[in-house]
Parts: sequence; structure tokens; C-alpha cells
Amino acid sequence: MLLVLILFFPLVAALLTYAVGDKLAGKVALGLSAIEFVISLVALKNLAHHGIVSQYSHMWICDPKIFFAISADGLSLLMVLLTTFLVPVIILSSWGKEISNAKSFYSLVLLMQFALIGVFVATDGFLFYIFWELALIPIYFIALLWGENKDKEFRNTAIFKFFVYTLAGSLFMLVAFIFLYSKAGSFMINDLYALDLSISEQCWLAAAFFFAFAIKIPIFPFHTWQADTYKEAPTVGTMLLAGIMLKMGLYGLLRWMLPIFPHGIIALNPVLITLSVIGIIYGSIIAIQQGDLKKLLAYSSFAHVGLIAAGIFSLTIEGFQGAVVQMLAHGVNVVGAFFAGEIIFRRTGTFEISKLGGIRNLAPKFATCFILVVLASVALPTTNAFIGEFLLLYGTFEYNTWLSLVAGLTIILGAVYMLKMYQRTMLGETNSITAGFADLSISELSVFVILIAAIFVCGVYPKPIFEIAGPALDNILKTTLR
Repeated sequence: MLLVLILFFPLVAALLTYAVGDKLAGKVALGLSAIEFVISLVALKNLAHHGIVSQYSHMWICDPKIFFAISADGLSLLMVLLTTFLVPVIILSSWGKEISNAKSFYSLVLLMQFALIGVFVATDGFLFYIFWELALIPIYFIALLWGENKDKEFRNTAIFKFFVYTLAGSLFMLVAFIFLYSKAGSFMINDLYALDLSISEQCWLAAAFFFAFAIKIPIFPFHTWQADTYKEAPTVGTMLLAGIMLKMGLYGLLRWMLPIFPHGIIALNPVLITLSVIGIIYGSIIAIQQGDLKKLLAYSSFAHVGLIAAGIFSLTIEGFQGAVVQMLAHGVNVVGAFFAGEIIFRRTGTFEISKLGGIRNLAPKFATCFILVVLASVALPTTNAFIGEFLLLYGTFEYNTWLSLVAGLTIILGAVYMLKMYQRTMLGETNSITAGFADLSISELSVFVILIAAIFVCGVYPKPIFEIAGPALDNILKTTLR
């Protein structure tokens, strides 16, 4: 029943947060989300002793046969831990900003946490689809109602595009699930793994799943919604999207798409991995040209997840391991980067890099924290992203040497746009916009300390991640290559 508690606690927390009213909403949401993280740590302890957290299955609908079935192995639990770790950090990051209708805002954040955890633990395909769609609702309203752009018409257009893109992709997956049910008589993941489908069927169904996952990640050329949505959403919404929500798509590739359609994946793999690598280079080049800090970080995220997808499609254990490590690292690092951008916006009222400069002279604590996040983003050794990128590049190298060399450009290009951005915003002389820049408050410093601690703990000692995820990844790879 522990997993049931982990799943439903955020839903109860959302209701309690709404009930306490605007004045206490932020504190209650932070406290309850911190309790959720502690509960997930208990689940981690159970996994270490028993090999599985817990599982629960109950007949939900008789015809068609649908189960409320949830379970967690090492891969699922790491994604749950990422979610329960980042949500309280994201909530704490919002404390320095006045939020209208705070009870609704924080309740939606916790509702989204409920849906995200549901995606990571569902083992019935129909239940997975429900949580997948449910996660879209709170982020849609967070981005639409609390967006930072005063041009409401442009914001509405960008958020509507995001909603339609993701909903359309999900419908392809729903149709594929219906077809699978017609073959297996069940939505349960183990029954779907055991299906014997023709190569043609697997190719078409894999493509349907890929559309849904590629849009959410996103993978080139399904990324066109991302930059504008990240820009228009409030920074808390952007953190949820980049830090956690896009992991739904990467998790879906590993948990659902590869094991169910192994022969279809092998047939389509040259196209899928090539699109992923194109996204790395394309995203990096666009990031270099960006003058808007938030859009630069959006395209940086796009480039990084392209490498993760390439590692997954390499169909190697090194690529799988690197993908999991990098999913965790990317979640932490991108939240830190967007939080740094939010602090700059709070004090200057702009994300335009050309209008900034000299901030280090006035805010040395912030400058130090920001450079550590930047160095983690460019995969400096001893930071969390280093081992992940190494394994991803090694996995792609085992698949194809030339693709690996092209993908490896992300290290050089990432250093170019991130260090150039830091130089232009933080170094040099102050101006009329940055002259009054204040250093970090206690709550802001607390957010950075938590994130930087995670960056170096995971970077110096990543072994527990491999031990937790290893059995699940081995099983997925064996199922895919059967």
C-alpha cells in the first residue's frame, strides 16, 4: 500500500492546500510536498531490501478489462524520486515572488505531481494514458493564467499550440493502445510485452507511440511548441515542464515503446536516432543565436534531451544507463538554470541578455551559484551530467561511430552558448538596469544549496543510481532484443 500512498498523497495535499487559502498556501504546499519526498525515500529503502517498492492491482472496469494497476521497480522509483525531490524545490523557488490566487496555483502544482507520479507507476496502458493526459491539464492552466508576458494574445496562442500538439500526439497513442487491446484482450504491460505482432504492425504502432513521446520530450521536428511555451509560462511552470514533464516521454520510450515493439524499433531505429542527433545540433545552434535568456535555456534543454533520446535508441545498456543518469541530472540542472533566470528577471524585469551585465560585482553569492549550475549544464567532471553524457556518447558510439562524433559536438556547443551567456549577463560593468541588483535572499540561497548539493553528490558518487536502475534496464534491454 506504500505505492498507493505515494500516488494519492499529492492529490490530498492539493485539496488541503486549496482549503487553507491564499495566505498559507505556499507554506502548506511546501510542507506537504516535503513529506511526500520523505515517503518516497521510505520506498527507496524498501526497494533496497525487497527488490520492489510495492504493487497494487484491482479490477477497475470489467468490460473492457481495465485494471487500476500500479507498480514500481528501480526505473520507476528514480523518476518518482526526481518528481518528489524537485516539486518542493520548485515551490520554494516561488517564495520570492507575489502570486495571485496562490491557493489555486499551488494546488495545480501538486495536482500535476499526482499525475506525473501516476505516469511513472502505472502498469495498465489505459491507466497510463489517463495519467498522461491528466498531467496536461494543470500545466495548461498554470501557463495560461500565471504567464509572465503582458501580451495575452501571444501567450494564449503559444499555450494553445502546446495543448493541441500534445493532445494530438496522445490520440495516436490511444489508437495504438486500442489496437493492442484488440490483440491481447488486456492493457496490462506484461500482456502487451508478450504479444506476437508482425513487423509491419510493430512499425505502425511504434510510430504512433513515438509521435506522442517525441512531442512531449521533444524530439526534432516535433519541438516547435517548446521555446514559446517555456517563454510564456511562469518560471515555476517552465521548471515543471523542463525538469519533470518531458521525462514522461523519455520514460515512455524505455518502459512502453521499446519492449512492446522490439522489431519495429529495430526497423525504424536509423530514422529515430538520426532525428535525435539532428535535434542536438539544431538546438545548440539556435541556442547560440538567442538573445533571450529563457529561450536560450529552452533550446539548451531541447539539445540535451536529444542526446538522451539518442542514447535510448542506441539499444545498448550504456545508452540506457546514461539516459537514466542524464534524466536525473537534466532535471536538477535545468531547474537551477531557469531559477537563475527567474532571479535575474525579478530584479531587472528583463530576460534580454544584451541589457544585462556586471551582476557579479553586486551579487557574488548569486554569481557563484549560477556558475556552478552552468558548469553542471556543460557536463564538467565531478558534476552530475558528466557521467551521463559520457555513457550516452559511448552508447551512440557502439551504435554508429559517425553519429557519436556528431552528437559529441553538444559538449563544445553547449560550452559555447552557456559560458557566453554567463559572461554577458554576469561579467563586465553594471548599467542602469543591473545597478541595483540585490544578492540572494535566504530562500533563494536555500534553493541553490539543495540543487548544487544534488549536482555534486550525484556527480561524485553515481553508483547508487546504477544499482537502483540496473535490474529494470537489463530487463527492458533483454525484452527489446529478444
